[in-house]
This record gives sequence, C-alpha cells and structure tokens, in this order.
Amino acid sequence: MDRTPEKRVRSASKNDEKRTYRKPVPPRAERNEEKRSEDIHWGRQVVLQLLKESPDKVQKVYLGKNVSDRFSLQIGALAEKGKVTVLRVAPEALTDMCGTNNHQGVACRSGDVSMLELQDILPLLDGKQGPVLLVLLDHVQDPHNLGAVVRTAEACGAMAVIFPKRRAALPGGTVVKVSAGAALRVPMVAVTNVAQTVRELQQNGFWTIGLDNKNGRILWTEAMPEKALLVVGAEGEGLSRLVAETCDEIVRIPFSGSTGSLNASVACAVGMFEWARKWGVQS
Repeated sequence: MDRTPEKRVRSASKNDEKRTYRKPVPPRAERNEEKRSEDIHWGRQVVLQLLKESPDKVQKVYLGKNVSDRFSLQIGALAEKGKVTVLRVAPEALTDMCGTNNHQGVACRSGDVSMLELQDILPLLDGKQGPVLLVLLDHVQDPHNLGAVVRTAEACGAMAVIFPKRRAALPGGTVVKVSAGAALRVPMVAVTNVAQTVRELQQNGFWTIGLDNKNGRILWTEAMPEKALLVVGAEGEGLSRLVAETCDEIVRIPFSGSTGSLNASVACAVGMFEWARKWGVQS
C-alpha cells in the first residue's frame, strides 16, 4: 500500500485577500549601491588627485578613523591647503556611503561646481557701482532647496549665493540639475561661520535682512536697499538665534490660512523678487 502522503491543495479564503507580503529585501551590496551618490569618489589615489588638482571642486573629505597617521597627515595637509573640510568617520559609514568596502579608508564629495571663499568675492564688491544682491543660507540642508534658490538668484540678478560648509547642502549634481545649470554660472561661496559672514558683509556696506516667518515688519512695507544681503533660514527651524540677532533687521512674509510658513526656497524667491522689483533689470 502506498503510504506517500498526498499533497494537500490549500483553498483560498477571505483572509488571503487581506494578507499582505513584505517586499523582498535586496542584498546589502545592492542597498549600498542604491544609496551611493554620484558625487562620491573613493580610493586613496582618486582623493589625493582631486585634492591636488581640483580642490575648489572638493566639498568634503571623509576619512576613516582606522587609517594610518601618515595618510591622515597627508590628507590633512592637502585639505588645509585647499580649504576643504575633513570629517573623521567609522569605516562602516564609509562602506555605506561608497557602496563598497574597497574605499581604502577615504572618500570625498565633489562636483562640477567650483566653491569660492568669501574673500574671493569681496574685492569684486569694492567700489562696485549699481545695485548688488547677495543671498546667504543659514544651514539649508535640502539640495533641492539650494538648487531652487540658485536658479531664482540667477533670474533676479543676485551676485552670489553663500552657504556654510558644515551642516548644509552643498552644490553637487542634484543642485546643478535642480538649478537648471545656474549653479555652474552663479558664484557659489562656502563659508565657515554664518553670523561672522553677516558681520563681514555689514562692514562692506551691505544692509542685512533676515527673513523670518513670524517676526519683524512685513517685507513689502519698505523698499529693499540697493546693496542688500538676504539671509534665509533652514527648513522648519528658520534663522538661528545668533544670526537673527546679527542681521540689521528681520522681515516676514504675511500669510493667510493655517499653513504658517513657506518652503525655504519659495520664501527666498519672494524676498529676492521683492529686491528685483525695485533694483532688477526691468528697473
């Protein structure tokens, strides 16, 4: 007698219609590849070459905590010469960032955009005739917002877009794309300290205006000055306390409805076009 158990066919039930199944999780290597940015380069020779030949296009260097002191000093010397920020990170973080463990303990973020220092543009401002608008972002972290700001800055005739080197979006491939290439044409200036930058530009004759969503006078109750620095805060957080206190004045955009705030790039666009209304090309 054949005792082989018969295969039982399971009939469908109403519970099957409700049951959901998890999406298969891809292998770790595939997940890392998905997360890797097109602006990330890794490997000792690659990073050293970029620091030697194109330091103005290197935004940050990520150095593994387990690399030798000799290599750390070599990277540090080149980064200091090129005024590039170096961050020490765990080897596992580098692997996640690069999508591979063959990074040799170092990676960097770079792009097609040359980042200037504030001292690079100050000589251009001395004795400059006519209206000048500069835009300063107080730790805006979304690259899409940065790209949108740069695109509007070009349209309004702003001379430069200024942003901090740390804890902020940097002008990589996403920014170039969102800005429709404007990030390759508008001077992009990276600074170390936002409040100190406000003070330096005040000393160079700029009236500094901080844009807030709650405080200050309404933006269009007075005409914006001919030589203006528009300062815009981060998404959700707005201007930091020290930066707000350093600005010459704080202005706000009035709202109806219950939204209460605008996207950082939209608010910045409103401020820039308010300046352009009086001082832009049509004037």
